[in-house]
Amino acid sequence: MKDFITAAVFSYPHEIAILRHLLTEAGINFYFENETITAIAPLYSHALGGIKLKVHTNDLDTVKEILKNLEDSNNLKIV
Repeated sequence: MKDFITAAVFSYPHEIAILRHLLTEAGINFYFENETITAIAPLYSHALGGIKLKVHTNDLDTVKEILKNLEDSNNLKIV
């Protein structure tokens, strides 16, 4: 995909579940590189460089804001 860059990197598939919903809701074009292989073989995640969130360069600022809001949210802590 031309003009797509890595906006964030995650280690495990469960870390991207809510983010996928937020990006879709915002109408942002994205894909997760290495998502399928890490779902099948989670220990490969580090060897592959993690699950990379790829977004178009025009959407990068919006994605960074979504990531910041997600990180700052106190409602999404895992117990």
